[in-house]
Parts: sequence; structure tokens; C-alpha cells
Amino acid sequence: MNIMDFNVKKLAADAGTFLSRAVQFTEEKLGQAEKTELDAHLENLLSKAECTKIWTEKIMKQTEVLLQPNPNARIEEFVYEKLDRKAPSRINNPELLGQYMIDAGTEFGPGTAYGNALIKCGETQKRIGTADRELIQTSALNFLTPLRNFIEGDYKTIAKERKLLQNKRLDLDAAKTRLKKAKAAETRNSQLNSARLEGDNIMSEQELRITQSEFDRQAEITRLLLEGISSTHAHHLRCLNDFVEAQMTYYAQCYQYMLDLQKQLGSFPSNYLSNNNQTSVAPVPSVLPNAIGSSAMASTSGLVITSPSNLSDLKECSGSRKARVLYDYDAANSTELSLLADEVITVFSVVGMDSDWLMGERGNQKGKVPITYLELLN
Repeated sequence: MNIMDFNVKKLAADAGTFLSRAVQFTEEKLGQAEKTELDAHLENLLSKAECTKIWTEKIMKQTEVLLQPNPNARIEEFVYEKLDRKAPSRINNPELLGQYMIDAGTEFGPGTAYGNALIKCGETQKRIGTADRELIQTSALNFLTPLRNFIEGDYKTIAKERKLLQNKRLDLDAAKTRLKKAKAAETRNSQLNSARLEGDNIMSEQELRITQSEFDRQAEITRLLLEGISSTHAHHLRCLNDFVEAQMTYYAQCYQYMLDLQKQLGSFPSNYLSNNNQTSVAPVPSVLPNAIGSSAMASTSGLVITSPSNLSDLKECSGSRKARVLYDYDAANSTELSLLADEVITVFSVVGMDSDWLMGERGNQKGKVPITYLELLN
């Protein structure tokens, strides 16, 4: 019975407090009651905290979009995070593209120019995919997690204490209003019930002192929390540096991967981008070299890009020529010669050999080599 009486009394007190705050808030909005203003320093701190919260949310959400453009994947990761379970590992877009290229190159034949190029591109795409995965993991740990901890931790505490401060302020202003009304009533009825009105004044003054003390205490707690925003900015600055570092590493890796790939692929002669099982291109009219002139033979450091005319000359003559290897080639069988990019070998034609192949010689090693992998020297 006593417990029930206590619960009823507490419920009635809470209801009375809520009603008093609601009345005070409404009268303030209507301009019928005065409002205690917070000091300028506290107002600035509150504004700074709110601004920090808004921009931190925007930066955090857009970073998530940057790192994971797929909204369905982001939702899935969010659900797994709320369930406190690890999201299943999924292949990313560069890795998937790389696998497709490798499969296609294997199907076309690693010994063909296109097939070999596809495999090399696919391997590079998979390396980029791995770098992308590392960027996401590093950024999530060193950048997104601290931002999220602020929004879901520190700022929630600030918002809670700020709401308590607002309630204490309403209680203080309600107490001021009641004291003001009690004094006004005492003045009007100075001759009637003076003892009772004086008692009301004393109670109102005591209530005012209590609410003022509680308000001042809550304002100090809120101020201390808000002053921590400067430390939050300093921490987020360090996290931002970590994010930039991760991006720099990622882009440097991608650049190096593509630079290596470009070096491996070299420059294919446009008329010889054919697979080994295709027929050679049609002969070029004899007037073409004269019409194009020296621009068709763009040379660099004494090297001349292989053209249809000098390849035809080499196929028709019985002599040998020096050639630079454009990129690596792995021999498919014992009749072929494996090649390393940038090495110089001796090549010559053999009667009856496929038009896309020449015989290559390196020291005492000899075997067939694909024409499209070579660049003839002057």
C-alpha cells in the first residue's frame, strides 16, 4: 500500500512538473512570460556543438557513399552492424571485372595477343580491387568510426544534458512567474489573508532558490561537456589526416599498377591486333608509305614501331633482324620461345610458317615468337 501511495505521488508530481513546463513554454512563445537567457559563452558553445554534429553527419554519410557506392550493400552492412554480426565478404567491382578479363583471356588463349593482354589487365584490376578493399577497411577504422562514435556517443550525451538544462530553465522561469504572481496578489490583498499570502511568498522564494541552484548546476555540467568540442575537432583532424593518407596510398598503388600494366602491354601496331588463328591483314598498297611519310614511323631512341611494310619485307627476305620485345610472353609449348619485355632478340622468317609468327633466337635458344610482341630495330 505504501509503495502504491509512493508511485501515485511520484506520478502526480511528475505530471505537475510537466504541466508547469508546458505552460511556461507556451507563455514564452506567446510573449506572456519572461525567459531566462543563457550567457553568451554557453550559447556559442551550444551553436558550435550543433554545427559540429550537422557537418559530421554529412561528411560521414558522404564518405560512406564514396567508399561503397552501392546503397543495397550499405544497407546490408548497416543491418549486420546493428545485429553485431560480421558482414559476409563480397567481391568488389574491380575484382569482378578482373576475373571476367582473366576468364576471357584464358578462353581466347594466353598465347594470343588479345588473350594475353586481357589476362594482364585482369590481374591488374584484381590488384586494384584488393587496394580498394584495404582503403575501405582503413578508412572505416581510422575515419568513419571516430565520427560515428561522436554522433552516437558524445553528442547524444550533450543533447541529453542540453535537454535537462532546458527543463531546469523552464522550472526556474516557472518559479519566477509564480513568485511574481504571489507578490502581485499580496500587494492587491494586503489587508486580506495576509498571513496566508506571506506564507505563499516564502514558499515561492524557497522554490526559486532551489530551481536557481539546480539550473546553475546543470548549466555548469553542460558547459563542461560543450567545451570538449574543441578536443573533438582536434581528434577529428587527426582522423582526417589518416583518411587522406589512406587515399594517397590507394591512388599511388593504382597509379603504379596501371603504369606497370602499360609497360607490359606496350604499343600494338593497329594493323596487327589479330589472334594467332586469324589470317593476316590485307597487303598495304605500295603508295601508302610515300603518302604517310615519316610520321607513320614514329621513332624513339633509334627504335621504329613495326609497320606492315617492314614486316612484309622481313617475311620476304631470307636475312635476320634485331627486334625488341614489347612485353612478356610465356611459350605455350616447346616449339615457342618465351620472351621478356624490353629484351632484344634476333628474328627471321621461315618458309611455310604461319604469317603471324617469326622464328626468334636468343643465344643458343630458338623458337617461334608472335609478330605482335615485337618491335623491329633499324
